[in-house]
Amino acid sequence: MAVEVSVATAVEAASDRRQRRSRRLLAFVRPHRRSIAGILGLTFAVAAANACEPLVMKLLFDRLGEGAVGTVLAAVGGLATIAIAREISNSIANWLTWRTRLGMHNALLDAVIERLHRLPRIGDDGEGVGGVMTRLDRGIQGIVGALGEVSFGILPSLTYLLFSIVAMFRLDARLACIVLLFAPLPALIAMFASPAQVSRERILLDRWAKLYSRFNEVLSGIVTVRSFAMEDAEKQRFLRGVGEANAIVVRGVAFDSRVGAAQNLAAAAGRIAAIGFGAWLVMQGEATLGTVVAFLAYINGLFAPVQGLSGTYKTLRNASVSVDTVFGILDSQQRLGDAADAVDAGPLVGEVEFRDVSFSYDVSDRPQLSQINLHAVPGEMIAVVGPSGAGKTTLMSLLQRFSDPTAGSVLIDGKDLRTLKQDSVRRQIGVVLQDAMLFNVSVRENIAYGRPDASLEEIIAAAQAANAHEFVSALPDGYETSVGERGNRLSAGERQRIAIARALLKNPPILILDEATSALDVELEALVQEALERLVRGRTTFVIAHRLSTVVNADRIVVLREGRIAEEGTHDELLDRREHYSAFVDRQVRSFIRPAAA
Repeated sequence: MAVEVSVATAVEAASDRRQRRSRRLLAFVRPHRRSIAGILGLTFAVAAANACEPLVMKLLFDRLGEGAVGTVLAAVGGLATIAIAREISNSIANWLTWRTRLGMHNALLDAVIERLHRLPRIGDDGEGVGGVMTRLDRGIQGIVGALGEVSFGILPSLTYLLFSIVAMFRLDARLACIVLLFAPLPALIAMFASPAQVSRERILLDRWAKLYSRFNEVLSGIVTVRSFAMEDAEKQRFLRGVGEANAIVVRGVAFDSRVGAAQNLAAAAGRIAAIGFGAWLVMQGEATLGTVVAFLAYINGLFAPVQGLSGTYKTLRNASVSVDTVFGILDSQQRLGDAADAVDAGPLVGEVEFRDVSFSYDVSDRPQLSQINLHAVPGEMIAVVGPSGAGKTTLMSLLQRFSDPTAGSVLIDGKDLRTLKQDSVRRQIGVVLQDAMLFNVSVRENIAYGRPDASLEEIIAAAQAANAHEFVSALPDGYETSVGERGNRLSAGERQRIAIARALLKNPPILILDEATSALDVELEALVQEALERLVRGRTTFVIAHRLSTVVNADRIVVLREGRIAEEGTHDELLDRREHYSAFVDRQVRSFIRPAAA
């Protein structure tokens, strides 16, 4: 009894899930309802005309022996009119169909891309960016194709079938029964083959996603690949994966070919049975030649929609894979949304407070931060130091509201971040990271990324303040020079100075420097450090760093250990305490002294 209840519950849940999924899909179709109505009207008209065509042919062949030239000419004219009207209607319907499909495609793409932009990180599930994009592309194409077939394939085919069946029974019920005995066979064959085809679609989607995820990683890390002389190995890995996927495709084509052959044989059997029985009726004088000719036309037109509906069933089953893929992205945990009553932050002064803040990514994990109390007055520079995993980057993530604290609150200018619109806050926070992210556009566009409307004079002024103007001017096209993917045409120091110029142009009241000089040599660090000193003036600045030169001039130094504030004070105050910070300084100083001198 319990098993029956469990099965019934599972079936009900699956049915409810399908209904919700259908409603969500209809939301993408609804904006195009007028175009769809026009397409359906045209296709219904074409289906009705196609269904009338065999009746005209019956009239033509029945009157041939009577010598009624006028009737014959009228029938021929009717066939020509039907053909012309059909082609005009099909052309208009085809144009409307493609316009509608592209509209649905753009709507789906807009929804998915918007969600991807709001996810905390892409590829954290191990699949990688390449795999996500492969699933996205194939998923959207599958959904649009399925929606197109449902809207523009099933209903017209059903209309034609209805017209045809009514007409056939009006012509000769016996022949109609013979034909209808064979008509369901293609659909039954398709239903039998569908599970294997859906399973193949899922396997292929997973294969291609993993394959292109790896391919994307290889291209992104091509320098590492070359340094280990692994080009041939990676090429062989990729081609082997392509070969394995193509082998699945080939086996699938062979299976689909057998299914198609079985469907065609079923249709041929129905046609042969109708021809044989119809010929016998003509010989017995129980049917006219025109009736048999009309039936042959209906048979040719009848099995095509039936097989088309079978193909649509296969498409819809395969589309369920696409729907799961796309809705899996749409249902992914997005970044924190704004509260319904969130307000614009307005111009910020730069006062920041972490009040009794604790944070963990999962309730079962140990806290990344615990009972953090930290208050920064406007214009103050606070250095945050500590071992890896102490919670430094997590603390800055909370300040940008990429996550909310599990306890306590983060305040800016005395207002809880959760009460403010996120974009209005982030527009006033500048960030310079260790690995400066540049886009494959010009230097000018990279500097102006946060302020696309900035004038060239403002961009140059920011570059000068960031010690970048000199090297930018020496580039082949100056500020219009493309920097390459991730800025690979520039050195690390040049990329970092472009990032500093970008932050300067944004002119934020709050600044986060996350290991901004740790990847640079001493000479480059001096240039970047000079630019950073200009950048931090008058701004509330949080500096995450391991280098002593970066933190020694901070107004206050906060030492994090295991998610807690272990020490807090100025450089001199913390040295006098001879605790964690003092040990940190000792290790750095010893690293500069040669063993012999030591």
